[in-house]
Amino acid sequence: MDAHELDYDLPPELIAQQPAAQRDESRLLVYSRATGEVEHRVFRELPELVDALTVVNDTRVVPARIAIERPRGEVLLLERVEGDVWEALARPTRRLRAGRRYGSVELLEHLGEGRWRVRLDGEPDGVAPLPPYITEPLADAERYQTVYARERGSAAAPTAGLHFTPDVLARLQVEQVTLHVGLDTFRPLQTETVEEHHIHGERYEVAPAAWERIRAAERVLAVGTTTVRVLETMAAGGPNSGRTELFITPGSTFRRVDHLLTNFHLPRSTLLALVMAFAGVEETRRLYALAVEQRYRFYSFGDAMLIL
Repeated sequence: MDAHELDYDLPPELIAQQPAAQRDESRLLVYSRATGEVEHRVFRELPELVDALTVVNDTRVVPARIAIERPRGEVLLLERVEGDVWEALARPTRRLRAGRRYGSVELLEHLGEGRWRVRLDGEPDGVAPLPPYITEPLADAERYQTVYARERGSAAAPTAGLHFTPDVLARLQVEQVTLHVGLDTFRPLQTETVEEHHIHGERYEVAPAAWERIRAAERVLAVGTTTVRVLETMAAGGPNSGRTELFITPGSTFRRVDHLLTNFHLPRSTLLALVMAFAGVEETRRLYALAVEQRYRFYSFGDAMLIL
């Protein structure tokens, strides 16, 4: 699949800069794969629209964006390797040197592509690692966390979960898994074909009792692409904890996910490739064009889509 097939046109004003005033007031585009029908609903209506075990990713975002002064730049923590050693992105990479300390961060080794192995003094004490397309400050950092966030470890939020409130959760059957969102989730494709793109892997964990409940469920709604990757890794025989390098692209088989709740994703992203795998390439293009026409809000703080 050519990478350009993951391109689409988006007016810049549809990139959401702030979350909805209330989490569950986001709009919800509902698509039925069986009938091709589309409905325009509100997120708080989700429990009325789906009869399935809802599986969420309970990872918690760490305050991973750490500013450095000389040279002016930043370190974005991606994943704790061991103890006080992390993998991170750092910029401006060409002006940084291994063995030097920049504030609370010591650069240990350049891994290529802007990635570094670093040593951090203490626990992360930066700011919320908002994506670069969000240019407005966030008044409340908790709005970049899900209400069920528990396990610290992510460099980005599993954004499909940002719409949930305790009230919506109470009206659903819910189970939790953990995948710590890292570089692979938000790194765009930089290859000419989708298949050439390499995934470094992200850490996940599923409690044995949770997996038994998920495995036995009649239908499963996966909340977000990160949850899909965990469930499909497990369904293919993966262990209850480890790293997943699963790259889901059009043509992939889904063994455990029956419905998908997801936000609208960036062009040329692995996330959009996953949605196309689940809903169909042409169908996804049609839905995205419709979302643009209907002025849905896009990306991390944007609206959501339910694919049945």
